[in-house]
Amino acid sequence: MQKKRYAIVGTGSRSHMYIKAAACTYKDCAELVAMCDTNQLRMDYYNRELQSDSHGNHAPVPTYDAADFEKMIAEQKPDVVILTMPDRLHHKYGCRAMELGCDVISEKPMTIDPAKCQAIIDTQKKTGKKYTVTFNYRYSPRNTKVKELLAQGIIGKITTVNFEWLLDTSHGADYFRRWHRNKANSGGLMVHKATHHFDLVNWWLDSTPETVFGMGDLKFYGKINAEERGLKSTYFRAKGSEEAKKDPFALQITPGDRLDQLYFETEEGDGYIRDLNVFGDFISIEDNMSVMVRYKNNVVMNYTLCAHCPWEGYRIVFNGTEGRLEFNVVESGFTRPGEDMSVFGMREYEEGGTDRKDMIPEIIVQKMWQKPEIFTYEAGSGGHGGGDNLLLDHLFLGVKDDPFGLAADFHDGAQSILTGIGANISFATGQPVKVQDLIKF
Repeated sequence: MQKKRYAIVGTGSRSHMYIKAAACTYKDCAELVAMCDTNQLRMDYYNRELQSDSHGNHAPVPTYDAADFEKMIAEQKPDVVILTMPDRLHHKYGCRAMELGCDVISEKPMTIDPAKCQAIIDTQKKTGKKYTVTFNYRYSPRNTKVKELLAQGIIGKITTVNFEWLLDTSHGADYFRRWHRNKANSGGLMVHKATHHFDLVNWWLDSTPETVFGMGDLKFYGKINAEERGLKSTYFRAKGSEEAKKDPFALQITPGDRLDQLYFETEEGDGYIRDLNVFGDFISIEDNMSVMVRYKNNVVMNYTLCAHCPWEGYRIVFNGTEGRLEFNVVESGFTRPGEDMSVFGMREYEEGGTDRKDMIPEIIVQKMWQKPEIFTYEAGSGGHGGGDNLLLDHLFLGVKDDPFGLAADFHDGAQSILTGIGANISFATGQPVKVQDLIKF
């Protein structure tokens, strides 16, 4: 079997999953041929990691500056380009990769605004290349079980959805320490984070958003909010700050650990600062958001995201003409001050403090005039509720059997961000947004 050739563009923390997959886990069918970034030192870090025992003593791969992206394509001839750079750049490298003859795998979100989204859609149509968006949460066995039950019509015709997503004071705060805090980079949490959630609802309902109305504010993080609570937080970044050592929201790094090597020791490569003060200035994203969405199948969803909760997880309720389905997931219990258990992406927290039982979340269905019924499923292992490993199988081994439609293309990527983009517009204007006015398929 001929191996597919993969190039990684963007070597921050999210790239690790794909680098290891292409170089090690799926080495029988995949070959990592290049890395591309603005920071040579981070690429050097990953090349050192590739040569370790944990990565099969893989040989170093060629590295290219972002300015030499087209040179990389010409010299290394990748079949697939994997995008793991900041969200605002996905369209730039994704479109050019397709124009140069490559398929694309893009981390979520596909992009952050209507113009960039339209560019990806138009380029895919012009080139015919494959554009895959990685929605790990679809692959989580618990979420797939919800999909299965709803598709069976277990609660009849769905009428409303109530969805609450909680980010804790470790994971939630992390978005306010790094590049995500600038809305021009990430589209805010409505796009960067909630694209996961909106994709799940699109997929669960087998529908797409029609009208979006929302309200969102920065109510907890940021200098003004801190001062209103009587908190004086004057440091710019945590590293080297005595004040930050007393701040449970500050990112505390152990010298020599992975985060230190990947970011602090590579700062001179591009000046990127990973540990900004979450109670500092220049934060342009919201931390509390509420959105109402009407879907094309007439279902209405109420969605809330809070980024400063004491525990992390989500609660979702589907109401239907024959009953109700409820699902509560705790992904981490309380976090002790100073711990940062979410640096390398969302995962099931097994370490650290928890005051909740480590158990498989139950799916509860109650039909009208009947007692509640609990549905079980086989739990997955690994990140995103067991979704990461199954997602990687689809990406690198191909999709052979997909009865629940787990694999997501650019249509799904676009539909998932349109709710968040519409919400951002509604936040700014105070008006509902018609999704069909944002882009054209």
